[in-house]
Amino acid sequence: MKKRYSVVIGAIAAASLACVAGVASAQVKELRILESGGPSGEATEEAYIAPFTARTGIKVVRESPTSLGKLQAMVASKSVTSVLVELGSTNLFQARASGLLEPLDWNKINPDPMFPEAKLADGFGYQYFSTIMAWPKGTKAVNSWADFWNVKDFPGKRALPDYAGYTLPLALLADGVKPENLYPLDIDRAFKSLDKIKANVAVWWKAGAQPPQLLEDGEIQYSAAWSGRIVGNAKLDYTYKQGFLQVSYFAVPKGASPEAKEAAMGLLHEMSKADNQIKATRTIPYTGASPDIQAKIPADKLDDYPTSPNNKAVQALADPSWTANNAKEIERRWQEFKLSM
Repeated sequence: MKKRYSVVIGAIAAASLACVAGVASAQVKELRILESGGPSGEATEEAYIAPFTARTGIKVVRESPTSLGKLQAMVASKSVTSVLVELGSTNLFQARASGLLEPLDWNKINPDPMFPEAKLADGFGYQYFSTIMAWPKGTKAVNSWADFWNVKDFPGKRALPDYAGYTLPLALLADGVKPENLYPLDIDRAFKSLDKIKANVAVWWKAGAQPPQLLEDGEIQYSAAWSGRIVGNAKLDYTYKQGFLQVSYFAVPKGASPEAKEAAMGLLHEMSKADNQIKATRTIPYTGASPDIQAKIPADKLDDYPTSPNNKAVQALADPSWTANNAKEIERRWQEFKLSM
């Protein structure tokens, strides 16, 4: 009788705990997320947050800009104010190696179909973007990074990113490395390739808004640029050929409250929906991770986006794991290279 009584009490206690957890989850009225801001943040608001709030009643507050440093500070201080943090792919792998992330609950996310590289244990790939070649309309078109490096046949000043993780792969593509053979990066070969063009690089840019402005102002004739800053600009031309394709992720910081984390999985579910991703493309020409989005984009607009079948097939996909593991050496060599100019 005593044993049976204990079992009953245990069952009641377990039920009570479950009820408390449910109440706690239900009491989440607001989530805060850290994201990149600008048009990307506006797209997140309109395409994902709005339907999530309409469905759950939970308010989502966006803060920007995001950074790996902000994530580190939150986790170190044990004051996790943002339940989701947007990270570039390399930063995601660096954050993982430093123990800064919680695993995602993919059962609770219950996503619609996603490209495999976007569905990581601790990262939800919500947005694809490309580093592509761009130039003013009327300028002779380039079709490869070898053309971009060829200042004799394609004269004019250039601009390249002041980020080794972006520029070293471009230098190797210019030197004849095939996209499928990019990684592991041959760092020595990449810097030798950069030595051939550095005298013609007028600007090493750090902000995505710089390349289109430089091109429009005539300060440069060719630039590497993020696709979302170029596509739709009536003054510029571009190509996705040999583009460098990357993914932006949302991740949960270590130490986030269980209730907030559980609620955030619902927001990530909204990000997996192809129809919502279509809404996002109306604000910024980046696509999400749904393979079903292709059938929903008008045929005359399909090739504007980095993950269209035609564009994805001619690009190189970044390997953020390799880049993160070699980040210190890459950055050391990059700073030495800059001092040599």
